[in-house]
Amino acid sequence: METTTFALAERIFLTVFPLFAIVLCGYLYGRYKKPDMALANQLNMDIFVPALVFFVLSDKSFDLVKYQGLAVGAAVIIIGSGVLLWPLCRLLKVQPKTFLPPMMFSNSGNLGLPLIILAFGEAALPAAIMLFIVEMTLHFTLGIYMMDHRTNPWRLLRMPIIIATIAGLSWSSLSLSVPASIATSLDMLGQISIPLLLFTLGVRLISVDFSAWRIGVTGALLSPLAGILLAYAVQQWLQLEAEQFVYLIIFGALPPAVLNYIVAEQYNQEPKQVASIVLLGNIGALLIIPATLVLVL
Repeated sequence: METTTFALAERIFLTVFPLFAIVLCGYLYGRYKKPDMALANQLNMDIFVPALVFFVLSDKSFDLVKYQGLAVGAAVIIIGSGVLLWPLCRLLKVQPKTFLPPMMFSNSGNLGLPLIILAFGEAALPAAIMLFIVEMTLHFTLGIYMMDHRTNPWRLLRMPIIIATIAGLSWSSLSLSVPASIATSLDMLGQISIPLLLFTLGVRLISVDFSAWRIGVTGALLSPLAGILLAYAVQQWLQLEAEQFVYLIIFGALPPAVLNYIVAEQYNQEPKQVASIVLLGNIGALLIIPATLVLVL
């Protein structure tokens, strides 16, 4: 029994420590150097992450049908979190457009991708990519629509990540093979994305605004709670295989995406409050993520 407990603790530590070590490096570097990460973020979203997405999806071994249930489950968690927590906005005295997007759209890129890969190995990468695509697609359609009903949904088709997704799925469905030299280049570009996502998250943490700490702490607790509860609820309907169900639970436990703050700033939707919700939620993940791994492992 003690050996099993020790092995579990070791596996959780080896999964979580590298993530937060890189985040800490980003935080410390950001504190002392105060870099402008706008270019790094743009490069990641325009080149490195799309390269990773295309590389994974264009692989002949990627089976879209295999992950369709997981994709549906992720969508239900995202939309369901908004529906479930919407009645609390009046009780918390916060605007729905301020509180609900961070509760719905999770950190599936900065944290979700490396977390699932470290916990379950490279074999889990296609599932992690699928969860990330669902979250990003809904964020740039439903999420933007929540901020401004006049938003043109066709702008989604101009996003490099969506272009890479469509191209990768098309490539795979046609049973085409990527030349080895190009595949190696794409793989190397994609490998940059995950540690850079973690590092930039750390830099973002230096801008935590604790003036709205109450709503931040509330969001840090409610976001993973709603996500995990919905994962268990949707499993009764989808009956996912055990491995995919675990991925879905981890997806539900992820903290709010940093992108929520960027969108709130762009639309002037109480960005200081959103910053507190997002960044305190990610700090809270220091406890939530290990606890979730204990639950699923």
